[in-house]
Amino acid sequence: MRAQRATPALLRLNLRRDRIKLPAWVLGIAVMTMYFGNALKLAYPTEQDIANVASFANSPAAIMMSGPGYGMDNPTLEAFLANQYALYLMVAAALMNILLTVRHTRLEEEGGRTELILAGVVGRNAPLTAAMLTALVANTALVVAGTLALAGTGFDTAGSLLLLTGFAALGLVFAAITALMCQVTEHARAATGLAAAVLGAAFLIRGIGDLTAEHGSALSWLSPIAWSQQTRVFVDPRWWPLTLSIGFAGAALVGAYVLVGRRDVGAGLVAPRLGAAEASAALSHPFTMALRLQRGAIIGWAVGLSVAGLFYGAFTESIADAFGDLPDDILVIMGGATGNLVDGYLGLMGFTMAFLVSCFAIVSVRRLHSEEQAGRADPVLATKTSRAGWMGSGVAAAAASSIVLLGLSGAATGLGAALVTGDPGYVVTLKLAYLAHTPAVLVVAAVAALLFGLAPRAFGAVWILPVFGYLIGTFGPILQLPDWLGDLSPLGHIPQMPLESFTATPVIALLLVAATAVAGGLAAFRRRDITAT
Repeated sequence: MRAQRATPALLRLNLRRDRIKLPAWVLGIAVMTMYFGNALKLAYPTEQDIANVASFANSPAAIMMSGPGYGMDNPTLEAFLANQYALYLMVAAALMNILLTVRHTRLEEEGGRTELILAGVVGRNAPLTAAMLTALVANTALVVAGTLALAGTGFDTAGSLLLLTGFAALGLVFAAITALMCQVTEHARAATGLAAAVLGAAFLIRGIGDLTAEHGSALSWLSPIAWSQQTRVFVDPRWWPLTLSIGFAGAALVGAYVLVGRRDVGAGLVAPRLGAAEASAALSHPFTMALRLQRGAIIGWAVGLSVAGLFYGAFTESIADAFGDLPDDILVIMGGATGNLVDGYLGLMGFTMAFLVSCFAIVSVRRLHSEEQAGRADPVLATKTSRAGWMGSGVAAAAASSIVLLGLSGAATGLGAALVTGDPGYVVTLKLAYLAHTPAVLVVAAVAALLFGLAPRAFGAVWILPVFGYLIGTFGPILQLPDWLGDLSPLGHIPQMPLESFTATPVIALLLVAATAVAGGLAAFRRRDITAT
């Protein structure tokens, strides 16, 4: 018990520090679950509407990107939600647990705060136990909030409870996996990357396994994602697959506890490689340095978006047949007429990719904030590098990387479409169409830069911009929301090519807004104090 001493105090500290982040994650996932339920009711009001769109769910690409297809032969609204949308909410729950665990374990060690805490009357394992209990509290809150939200929309209460428990079970699995990764490496970023790589592998294994046989194969069961999906929620509910999640999480956590006692505080089991004795001359410029520091993240996003683009493109040939009988309300976001379904779909995918790249741009600009908080900005700014040069280089690296990601995702989607249609012209067309979203993404990055320079503590508010824009742009036409709401989002001003024609006016206007916001951020950063914790 001495190793667990002071665990309750650390748990209270964790919950106090996460009093905004955790409720935001939990309520965000719960509200999105409720939102999808309500949106599906509006989008597919009759059984025939559900049957029409569910036929699309049985295609290989849909199975790969959604679920094993339980209930899709005779689909209900509940089964369609669980099969088509639950996977993405599960991934969000897993990410919540990955970030939570890294924040309260490895990041604390990296910052030297764990060593100070352990110098007091605190057990060696107390920080890890407190982090796991924090994850348990968060996942329990997710089950309660999500079940109430979904059941409140009219979904079956028992099914809602099973669905949300599946989210929480996957979250606990990745909390334990992340705890294990935090023992391997001594850097928070590497631990996050390793845990995210495991999540990506789980997604891929589940998809391939589900493609191999109807409703999944033996390979599917090697993925923790499948354990939550194999509950057959809303179709033939069963709870026992979740015992695999709990068992696996427990085993991984035992491994993490064993490894905690076999390494020094602040160190990982795998020692980092020594760097070169002298840095390359190319790294002497803050822009190239910023690119070098973000190299891993850029590569990861490029691979992820390219793979997603290939799958999105592979849907192209099935769109016209599967969506031909959609209600008029849904046709509005898919081209407005049956003859425009393919172009409407590809335009919507471009809009989705622009949203994802906007998220990357925010994360990329946020690195400036992390560098400042870690105290690494000070020694750089003590050289001849100016504040404007340092910050401007970071923002420029985020902008350049975002443009590359838009081009890659567009080309990948075009390649997927070309492979199934036999028309190679899609590669160039969609690459240009996706690049047309560049000004909107730059505005998001520029607003992030403005907040970093002006009010870094409010940086998180920038997430409202892309999330609001995506929801309004995707579901606004269905909900018949006023057009002025869509005009508040930079993502809503770019034509969705190839359905719509390119127009230069919004591009120029958005570029001017982006330039103004960046200039404001640079000016504010030059005048405020550098802070560090």
